[in-house]
Amino acid sequence: MQKQSALFLSGNETEIEDIGGGLKRQMLGYNEELMMVKVFFDKGAEGYVHAHRHSQVTYVIEGEFHFSINGEVKVMKPGDSCLIPPHADHGAVCPTGGILIDTFSPPREDFLEE
Repeated sequence: MQKQSALFLSGNETEIEDIGGGLKRQMLGYNEELMMVKVFFDKGAEGYVHAHRHSQVTYVIEGEFHFSINGEVKVMKPGDSCLIPPHADHGAVCPTGGILIDTFSPPREDFLEE
């Protein structure tokens, strides 16, 4: 894993990776302790239920998300956020299309593997 991103990243120049299923991801910065990622959802796209060892905070930039954490479902809209504890089952469906900002601690190593 790379230890750190560049100190300054331009949103217009930073790669947006197509991760399939109507989802795209843009790395916004990371080091060995923290990572921020912008996630783009096409209309109807789903971030399937999964769990990982990382603490995660998610912030909704645009769109409507039906977010599930450990079986509890909430509708989240712009300005809303949620905390996902380590190992919690979570996922989201985006009926409108939208954008999330995800932060992880520690960073998601699997996002940096090539």
